[in-house]
Amino acid sequence: MNKLNHFWQRISIKLLVAIAISFGVSLIITLLISQIFIRPYIISHPNNVNSFLYNLIIIPTFLMIISSFIISFLLLVRKKIQYLKQISNTVQLISEGKLGIAIDLEGNDELTQLSKNINTMSKELEIKFNNERQMENVKNELITSVSHDLRTPLTSILGYTNLLRNREYKNENELNEYLNTIYTKSNDLKNLINELFEYTKLSSPDIILSKQIVDYSQLIEQVIGENIPIFHKEGLNLKKELIAEDIHINIDVEKIVRVLDNLFSNAMKYSVKPSTIIVNLTQSTNEVLFSISNKGNNLKVEHLDRFFERFYRVDQSRKSEGSAGLGLAISKRIVELHSGGIWGEFNNDWITFFVKLNKD
Repeated sequence: MNKLNHFWQRISIKLLVAIAISFGVSLIITLLISQIFIRPYIISHPNNVNSFLYNLIIIPTFLMIISSFIISFLLLVRKKIQYLKQISNTVQLISEGKLGIAIDLEGNDELTQLSKNINTMSKELEIKFNNERQMENVKNELITSVSHDLRTPLTSILGYTNLLRNREYKNENELNEYLNTIYTKSNDLKNLINELFEYTKLSSPDIILSKQIVDYSQLIEQVIGENIPIFHKEGLNLKKELIAEDIHINIDVEKIVRVLDNLFSNAMKYSVKPSTIIVNLTQSTNEVLFSISNKGNNLKVEHLDRFFERFYRVDQSRKSEGSAGLGLAISKRIVELHSGGIWGEFNNDWITFFVKLNKD
C-alpha cells in the first residue's frame, strides 16, 4: 500500500511540474505578445482606443495563450501518455489470456517500474497456468494409465471372493490359497493407491519440504542395514564403498529415504542372481554423490533412457507386483525438489544410478 501511495505521489508531482512548466511557457508567450502587439497599439492610441480593434487583438492573444499551454503540456507528457497506452494495451492482452506477454521497458522511472511489475505478474500467471494445465494433464494421464493396473488386482479380489461366497473350494488348503491370494492382491491394490497418491502429491507446485541437517553417510548405512537381510534372501551381496567421515546435509529425510528405498528395490528386482550390488558415496566441496550399481539381464541403453518416465517398466510382467511404475519418477521428482540430480549409466551389463545432492 505504501509503494502504491509513493507511486501516485511521484506521478502527481511530475504532472504538477509539467503543468507549472506549461504555465510558465504560456506566461512568457503572453508577455511577448503584449510587448509585440498590445503595448504598441495602446501607446499609439493613448486617448482613442478602439474597443473593436482591441478585442480583435485580445481574443486571438487569449487563444494563443491557451494553445501554448496545451501544446507545451502535451509535448511534456506525450511520451508518458504513449507509454501508458502501451501498458494499457498489454494489460488488455493479458486479461484476454495472452499470458507471458511483456511490456518493453523504457527509461527508469515510475512507469518503468510499473511495467516491470506487470511483466512479473504476467510471467507468474503464465507459470501458474502452465502448472495447473500440467497438473490436469498428469491427473488425466494417471487415470488413463493406471486404470488397468487398479482393475487387475481388484478383478482377482472380486473373483476369489465370489468363489468363497459360493463355497467353490475343495478343501481347507484351497480355501487358504484363495484367502492368501485375496490378501496379496489387496496389498498390491493398497500399494498402487499409495504410490499414485504420493506421486500426485509430489507433482503439486505448492509442496513444501521438511528439511533438517542429518548425517547422510549414517543415513545410507541405516538403509543398507535394513536391506541386507532382504538382499541375502535373494542371493545378492552388498558391497559398500562409503567414505568414513561424516557428511552433514540439509534434506527432507523421509523423502530422501524414499529415493534410496526405490533405488535399492530397483536394484534387487533387476539384478542377476546371485551377484553383487555396489553402493558408493563420495563428496566434493559443495556436493554429495551417491551411487548404486547392479548387474542386470537384457538391459539396453534405450531402457535406461526411459527408466524415469511415469508408468514405464522394463518387464511388463511386473504389473502384478503392486507397482504403477512410478518409483523412479517419484525419486526424480524428490531429488529435483532438493535442487539435485538423478540419472543412470550403463556399462558392460552393469547399470548404475547416481543421486547428486547439494550440501547446503
